Amino acid sequence: MDDTRVGFIGAGMMASALMKGFVKKKVVTSAANIFASDVAPTAKANVEEMGGNFVASNVEVVQQSNIIFIAVKPGIVPKILEEIKPYVNDTKLIVSIAAGVPINTLESGLAPSSRVIRVMPNTPCLVSEMAAGYSAGNFALAKDMEVIGTMLNAVGTAMSCPEKDLNAVTGLSGSGPAYIFLLIEALADGGVRVGLTRDTALKLAAQTVKGSAQMVLETAMHPGVLKDQVCSPGGTTIAGVEALENKGFRAAAIAAVVAAKKRADELSQNKL
Repeated sequence: MDDTRVGFIGAGMMASALMKGFVKKKVVTSAANIFASDVAPTAKANVEEMGGNFVASNVEVVQQSNIIFIAVKPGIVPKILEEIKPYVNDTKLIVSIAAGVPINTLESGLAPSSRVIRVMPNTPCLVSEMAAGYSAGNFALAKDMEVIGTMLNAVGTAMSCPEKDLNAVTGLSGSGPAYIFLLIEALADGGVRVGLTRDTALKLAAQTVKGSAQMVLETAMHPGVLKDQVCSPGGTTIAGVEALENKGFRAAAIAAVVAAKKRADELSQNKL
């Protein structure tokens, strides 16, 4: 990827995290190969601090780059597409991380046969622990998907999937960090309730979630098996698990994913 020049239309938190991750993991050889534009006054300093190029216009981002990330709020995507359309040709790959904007909208707003990939990232990208799904447009090449997969996996884990599954990805991993933050907060509250200091309880809760997730990923064992290994007969853990089941913990987690996916479906329909 020595000649890859990556552009970002929008240089907010998510885009900045991607830029830094791409440079740190060497999927972009140098920060000098990063080009970005944004209307926010603080964006220029952030981009230039990491060694990237902050340029005057969205059009210049497209002209200077061969992979262009659209990282703006969904509502202004059509305006962005209209602006850059004359400058997008078959040498450009457009990658959208705008939530809920379907590939059909992206392709119809650009020149015919434009190469498009849609990505659903999540906020742990900020610490290079992203979980993302990504889907190819009708004219994206196999090598485009390979390149974007490499780039995204440099800042976490990315799974290719049909676009019809991206709203399910949204419900699970896109919205999932909020569920986990809520879990961590609730566990910490429980720790405080039984006598721990807030600081101690929060650190233990967060590390418990982190370590447990790492065990699932590294051992490849089913979470139910790992759970059973902790639950000794008549012990403290099975008593806690019983309390969670009595309060509908498992059903609540499933319902959260289903509700978020349903809302993503509704938002996508509004953008068709």
